[in-house]
Amino acid sequence: MCGIVGYIGPQPVVPVIIEGLRRLEYRGYDSAGIAVAGNSSGLELRRAPGKLRNLETVIADNPIHGTFGIGHTRWATHGRPSEENAHPHRDGSGTLVVVHNGIVENYIALKRELIAAGHKFASETDTEIIAHLIEQEIANAQKSVISTGGAAAAEKPASLPIPLEEAVRRAVHRLTGAFAIGVLSANEPDKLVAARMGPPAVIGIGEGEFFLASDVPGILHHTRNIHFLADGELAVLTREGVTLSDFDGKPLPLKIQRITWDPIMAEKAGYKHFMLKEINEQPRAIRDTTLGRVSLETGHVFLDNLDITDAELRSATQITIAACGTSWHAGLAGKFMIERLARLPVDVDYASEYRYRDPISDPHAIGLLITQSGETADTIAAQSELIAKGSKTIAICNVVGAAVTRRAQGTITTNAGPEIGVASTKAFTAQLTALFVLALHLAQVRGTITDAESLRLVDELSKVPAKIEDILRSVDAQCFELAKVFHTVNDFLFLGRGIHYPIALEGALKLKEISYIHAEGYPAGEMKHGPNALIDESLPVVCIATKDPNDPSSVLKYEKTLSNIQEVTARSGRVIAIAIEGDEEIKHLVEHTIQIPQAPELLLPILEVVPLQLLAYHIAVRRGCDVDQPRNLAKSVTVE
Repeated sequence: MCGIVGYIGPQPVVPVIIEGLRRLEYRGYDSAGIAVAGNSSGLELRRAPGKLRNLETVIADNPIHGTFGIGHTRWATHGRPSEENAHPHRDGSGTLVVVHNGIVENYIALKRELIAAGHKFASETDTEIIAHLIEQEIANAQKSVISTGGAAAAEKPASLPIPLEEAVRRAVHRLTGAFAIGVLSANEPDKLVAARMGPPAVIGIGEGEFFLASDVPGILHHTRNIHFLADGELAVLTREGVTLSDFDGKPLPLKIQRITWDPIMAEKAGYKHFMLKEINEQPRAIRDTTLGRVSLETGHVFLDNLDITDAELRSATQITIAACGTSWHAGLAGKFMIERLARLPVDVDYASEYRYRDPISDPHAIGLLITQSGETADTIAAQSELIAKGSKTIAICNVVGAAVTRRAQGTITTNAGPEIGVASTKAFTAQLTALFVLALHLAQVRGTITDAESLRLVDELSKVPAKIEDILRSVDAQCFELAKVFHTVNDFLFLGRGIHYPIALEGALKLKEISYIHAEGYPAGEMKHGPNALIDESLPVVCIATKDPNDPSSVLKYEKTLSNIQEVTARSGRVIAIAIEGDEEIKHLVEHTIQIPQAPELLLPILEVVPLQLLAYHIAVRRGCDVDQPRNLAKSVTVE
């Protein structure tokens, strides 16, 4: 959540920062601001609530110029979206500003202390505390200089008594919570200071220019050489370069990574919305996630980035999955895949709840963290808890070098590329693909699957991208027409059994995220235990009624789902069924049928979710909603 872009270099500062913030809009925000310094006017600040275009209007009406600067797009946590609550935030002197992603948990105590020391605050935010805290550290240092240097010291020209980075270092030691901050002072020309504890921050190394950002896409069009700031690191950017240290001042080496993403991947490529583009990128994302990991000749799975031995995988007592939102739905589907193929028990937890339930220690359990960004605060906290309990952890993540991957003993990257739309689509199907590959690997290591069955499933997996391409061609127009019928309703119900239940949850989540229609996912077998009371002629019910005819358990679930459909239609409910191509029986039972290609039971979820994504998309567009940046949501949730 929130975007940060800072710049020092020969280019005009304001356009660089505004363009960087625009490329970070996918993270979600409700206000924006920029601060620049290095001119005769000292420090200049412009802010505006709402979208970035509002800030651009403010700047056009009252231009600013400087040699270095920093900008921010804010998602409200403390204080309503407004000009005074927008970042950057000044200190009391008006010569220093801070931008901040995260949350300061002890801000109330710090604010009381600072007010007692004479500080006055202009906003409701926790971020402003950081600016005043740095100011206080500078004042304390000035007092120390005066007390040791006497009148001569007091008469020196106004300047910082200690380097800005030292004041920041002292201040962050007093913060409790999560933060990625950028700081500049008009009294320290051409210097930016960044510090991280929790939320992501990256440093860009260009040719004679240097960048700070909260995420790689914000600066990738300028440089591919990136240092991912780690927890407890503080960076100082000047025109001469970047220096790195820990919070105690110990020098650290820069670890520059070369990013290979193509910046054009972050553009709409002719689609009306990023979400639609990303729905259509799913065949490529799935191919790239399997590329080099499975052999189509032998069926063998290769996971080279696992620092967990086969012996440890064989002796594992269970897999504990922790994830949030869409990733949690992927984890639920992954439970069915792993338990069925590898015969290994799987628990699936909301990452936000895991550490608060006092989980039982089991060093033979393996933790599996699923996260698109790799920076989700709750998921990182669950990982810490798993490690503290003695578990090794594996990460399924879409961002190379993200925080969760750096602590894991193994990573399976979902090679979906940057996902700009806040509502996840291609990252979700790539996660399902990675989970299927992991389940196959566990099964092969644990000896719970034959070579012939492995080869068959790998062959079926290789066919999934082409099947999704077929769905995209055949179903999009149908979902467009369904949106005309159902875009005015107030409620939706999504039903599924077994591995299809997580897809019902995901379909409901997609609809509520981007169309603001109340939607609920439910196990189809639970209809008699309450939800039947909701059924009437005004409630659309989406039933996932697919089957693998070669799988008796799948056929049984399908037959029971048909019974659930008849319960709905008997009460005048309007059913939209997701079914397998050629299923004539179900057409006679429901009002609308969306058909998808045949696949094995464990791979059907990857196909089923695509029409649900398209249905949500077309309904949201017809309702006039902001599909890519739905209200109150952010792409990467870096606070609890």
